[in-house]
Amino acid sequence: MKKFVAAAAGGIVAGLLVTTQVAGPLLAQESERKTNVYEQLDLFGDIFERIRIQYVEEVDEGDLIEAAINGMLTSLDPHSSYLSPDDASDMRVQTRGEFGGLGIEVTQEEGFVKVVSPIDDTPAASAGIEAGDFITHVDGESVLGLNLDEAVERMRGPVGSEIVITVVREGEPEPFDVTIIRDTIKLTAVRSRTEGDSVVLRVTTFNDQTTPNLESGFAKQVEELGGMENINGIVLDLRNNPGGLLTQAISVSDSFLEKGEIVSTRGRNPQDGERYNATPGDLAEGKPIVVLINGGSASASEIVAGALQDHRRAIIVGTKSFGKGSVQTVMPLRGDGAMRLTTARYYTPSGRSIQALGVSPDIVVEQPRRAPETEDEEETNRNIRSEADLRGSLNNDSLTEDERRQIEEDREKAEAAAKLREEDYQLAYALDILKGLSALGPTE
Repeated sequence: MKKFVAAAAGGIVAGLLVTTQVAGPLLAQESERKTNVYEQLDLFGDIFERIRIQYVEEVDEGDLIEAAINGMLTSLDPHSSYLSPDDASDMRVQTRGEFGGLGIEVTQEEGFVKVVSPIDDTPAASAGIEAGDFITHVDGESVLGLNLDEAVERMRGPVGSEIVITVVREGEPEPFDVTIIRDTIKLTAVRSRTEGDSVVLRVTTFNDQTTPNLESGFAKQVEELGGMENINGIVLDLRNNPGGLLTQAISVSDSFLEKGEIVSTRGRNPQDGERYNATPGDLAEGKPIVVLINGGSASASEIVAGALQDHRRAIIVGTKSFGKGSVQTVMPLRGDGAMRLTTARYYTPSGRSIQALGVSPDIVVEQPRRAPETEDEEETNRNIRSEADLRGSLNNDSLTEDERRQIEEDREKAEAAAKLREEDYQLAYALDILKGLSALGPTE
């Protein structure tokens, strides 16, 4: 017993010694770190005072402080930034679905403004701006050297005013100018329609209206087709969707999943991680889903595509997505401003991060650029003839009137599909997948 107590006491003494030896240097390092931080803050104060007093022109002290704060945040990553009171107000309006501008989602790459995606039915989309375009000049002035917020500010202006942006596009030998008239951007979060027996849900953004629009639009198309039994599947079109609210990405994913994880987020501290799971109920009642993505599909779009892909609930078609796998938290600051700070990375249900990698489609389908039809091709198409066009050809007397009508309807559908293939090859491909799946019939 005496030996045990002695050993224990020796262990305590040794423990105290080790603690003292380890904690001493750590405390010294922490003290030194704090000293360095205070020295740097003193340096900042010295520079600020020199600029305020000695700069060649008088400067606004508030602007200097804002620039310093924004510089600190933008040095972290392309998505962290300071929001002035006006910018913070604009952002709150955007999440509600209406704002003024050109209608493009942008990021910054190599000092230039890069278009993540144009927004449907906006001045930028109408002017032909494409995902992946680089904007190098605004009204003849270079944006190189400006931070993203400054570049965006150059592109803002009164509704109805004109702006000329210079675009560099892959595949184009020279930069070219695009003239755009600014307008009020009203976002319709989801547009729904039918193509044959398929429902097409075009999701343009993830704001407060996305899930309600999705549910009401889908219900309307189901009613028009006469019920779920007449639907062969759904195309969820997320192309050129720059993202938006994380909560809406989770809600949209949940609309088509019965159970399982949708997405998880992991921050700097492991205890800050969160997991979001699906709740029972599938809006599509198990019908096949094809999700369309491209290089303009980012953030919330990638969460939805990744979740449905990992759960094998949908076939992903198109090209690799943008690869924004980080979560930004908007934190209100004094003076009505706000800070947008990257606080976590998100992971798909299988545990993969898509940061800088994107979601890879199950079937890669490029969207070919439309080439104008030549005169020779037009002439060839006009001269194509069939047996029915020949003078004196025999009639098909084996068909009833109803059968003839059905054949004509099928031909019209085929011609409509061919026309769609010329206008939107990726969408036509997605619809062909749904037709093929429905042709196989249910498995037993």
